[in-house]
Amino acid sequence: MPTSRSVLYGYHFKSIAAAGPIVGVITAANIWGWVPSIIWLILGVSFIGWAADYSAVMMSVRNDGNSLSAISYKLIAPRTRTILFIFIFFYLLLLAAAFLGIMAALMDARPDVPLGILVLAIMGLLGGQMLYRWKVDVIPVTIVIVVITLAAMVLGPAGQAFNAQGAVAAQGPVGNAVVAINNAVDSTSGGQGVLTTVDPTKSDPRLSNPKLADARTGLIKMMPSYLWWALFLLIFSYLGANLPIWRFAQPVNYIGFWIMLITIVLSAVGAILGPFTAPKVAAFTLGAWKGFAPPQAAVTGGLAPIQPLWPMLFVTIACGAISGWHSLIGSVGTARQLEYETDGLPVGGGAMFGENTLALLSLTAVAIAGGAGAGAFAAGVGKLINVATFGAVALPFGTALGFGSFMVIVLTVVQLVFRVMRVTLSEWVGEVVPAVRNMHVSTIISMILTLIFVLSGTWVYLWQLFGASNQLMAALSLLVVTVWLKSENRNPAYALWPMLFMYITTIVSTVVTAYNLWVTIIVNPATNSQLISVAGAWAMIVVAVLLIIAALFIGWDGLQAYWRYRSRPLTQASATAGK
Repeated sequence: MPTSRSVLYGYHFKSIAAAGPIVGVITAANIWGWVPSIIWLILGVSFIGWAADYSAVMMSVRNDGNSLSAISYKLIAPRTRTILFIFIFFYLLLLAAAFLGIMAALMDARPDVPLGILVLAIMGLLGGQMLYRWKVDVIPVTIVIVVITLAAMVLGPAGQAFNAQGAVAAQGPVGNAVVAINNAVDSTSGGQGVLTTVDPTKSDPRLSNPKLADARTGLIKMMPSYLWWALFLLIFSYLGANLPIWRFAQPVNYIGFWIMLITIVLSAVGAILGPFTAPKVAAFTLGAWKGFAPPQAAVTGGLAPIQPLWPMLFVTIACGAISGWHSLIGSVGTARQLEYETDGLPVGGGAMFGENTLALLSLTAVAIAGGAGAGAFAAGVGKLINVATFGAVALPFGTALGFGSFMVIVLTVVQLVFRVMRVTLSEWVGEVVPAVRNMHVSTIISMILTLIFVLSGTWVYLWQLFGASNQLMAALSLLVVTVWLKSENRNPAYALWPMLFMYITTIVSTVVTAYNLWVTIIVNPATNSQLISVAGAWAMIVVAVLLIIAALFIGWDGLQAYWRYRSRPLTQASATAGK
């Protein structure tokens, strides 16, 4: 359906911006420092990111709205489409697992967060009903659903008491209710973990809670409440993946856009005012540069994981500079909604710069607050909002808004991930296993596989493997764009050279991540007795190998297609380009 570019920009922006420009940037800044992170964000988006997103959208538009897989079937080879289906499914599996693991851990550790997410779901259903069934004007609908969602996010921390260090000493009414639910769920196992996993990278949000984890060893008790919140998030995503898009996914994304916009604007104002009104708050506490390959602790036999800046920085920052998810969602969704071709640049390219702004905000937040993960983002956002409002929004409420915004930003994209995931699985396997054509069956299979990966625990390596697959997806998208441009007798250099850089970088980073999993989990005496962690590590290594093999096949097919179009007589190429 043709859509105004103003509306479509918001939809596309919220469809592409998730945990990548937040968690990836924060993780990279903690490993290598904020200077290399900001350099890659600026150079990546300026020379690669926006052009990749815009090109994927326009290539789909010029090919009758076809997806990347359909275009690859037409331009490269029939088997490329099948291999691309396999690659996309396992790439989305890693993406969903990385995001779900972060959100479930956060909801389990922060009793002030779940209310806002529950109300978001209710307001999404209400918004769809008001807009499309009751035909209410968009302005009053926006006021109702956005204001009520924000009120629920602020109500979560209401009544909390804090100690001298600023940590929560006692929950308010909402927090106490959520704690009671957690305790009731945990009582089903006698207050014991249903299994124990390990995060040798010490990055899981639960490590900050001594009741859930041993921060020294990285051992984490997988409590029933964690599984409860993971199930809650999967139900939320199930609605977004299977209900008509107008009924749930679109209004939820619409709410998410406004919440993210408010957070970005207030935080940006705080960052501008901070050096003048609150210099201590605006001071960076995070190191600027920590080395090309910061030393990692040896874990067994003198072996240690490695984190070299190249190639790992470029996959740890999974979004904000370039992202394969953008190309995927742009070709299967956004391209089919453009009102005019000229809208492709402000929507496709412009939304990439919008996500880059979110990434720079995340980097500013972690540089100010220190720490890692969503907690660092929320703490930094809380300080910036407090400065922007001249203290009118107290720090606890600003921090709560930061946590809530993070959850909304990520969850609104995860529902779309499962939607694309079940369609991909249906098209890939449906011919052989007809039952998988059923959208409910394909969704449940996708969610079960995702949950298995989440339970493995090795968070940073799962994130980096997702990041590698995401950037490899970007490289493969650029490969298809390169072949398309060559088939149209146009200069493909702007897509060709970034494609080669990302292709090589991501394949090497996938090998490095597989090595790190081997060293820290499989042969590590401290962790190799943890069956779920070892099984998860092996599964991730197998997926890494599968992704590399698939990428090599697609790369070979793409190279043959490129040379085939390059060697055509000029008259034939000109005739094809003129059609």
